[in-house]
Amino acid sequence: MSDLSFHQQALFTIANQTAVITGGTGVLGGSMARFLASCGVRVALLSRRASPTSEIVRMIRQEGGEVLALPCDVSDRQAIERAASEIEASFGRVTILINAAGGNREAASTTPQRSFFDLSPEALHDVMTLNLLGTFYCCQVFGRGMAAEGYGSIVNIASMAALRPLTRVPAYSAAKAGIVNLTRWLAVYMAQEYSPAIRVNAIAPGFFLTEQNRSLLVDPLTGDLTERGERILDHTPMRRLGQPEDLFGTLLWLLSPASAFVTGIVVPVDGGFSAYAGV
Repeated sequence: MSDLSFHQQALFTIANQTAVITGGTGVLGGSMARFLASCGVRVALLSRRASPTSEIVRMIRQEGGEVLALPCDVSDRQAIERAASEIEASFGRVTILINAAGGNREAASTTPQRSFFDLSPEALHDVMTLNLLGTFYCCQVFGRGMAAEGYGSIVNIASMAALRPLTRVPAYSAAKAGIVNLTRWLAVYMAQEYSPAIRVNAIAPGFFLTEQNRSLLVDPLTGDLTERGERILDHTPMRRLGQPEDLFGTLLWLLSPASAFVTGIVVPVDGGFSAYAGV
């Protein structure tokens, strides 16, 4: 192996680290967990729902990976701290945090029958707490260990809704925009106050078909795209929805030494949606 090829390989090596992934039962979170485990990373999944997580755990172990799954509500900081203690006891210090927990609530979305002025306060609170505060709390709990060690990488999962506010989902868009702001603020704080080897970045996925948005994008009776789904494709130059594996390359780059001089950025993975003005 030449020196150059060895350098290329080392640039993207993340093996033998411990990663925490919130939202481990989701389509994107679970897929990222399997990918990181295949890269030799010890993966700890945090999720409120146990059943889907157990299936992901089974697949990762079957594929030869190391994984731990813990029930944890990211809106409960004490629960996160308990999970952090268990993870460190099993896998050692956490050096990677991926905040993928999030989602919307129907009662926090506008419809022809439900105006902005009638959105449920409880639903708004749930959406803001799950997406923004959940990310905030996890950055606090797991970021403290990174600050103590002077090393680590945080990747927050934002959304296209953070960059281009989408119709019908004002609370979700606002919460994800808050995650973008938090990402940039925390990147500066960690680099200046603790270590430039602690990096904080975000990925803003475009439109991926998940269980949370399936009803908005696909007609359950016909399986065809809804009118909203068609409009999304009309504004996506690549003319398709994203697949979970479309995130893997960007994720690996942000976690690896290949992006050692990169912090505080938001990377759209969106098939060109954010670049297209519609004309």
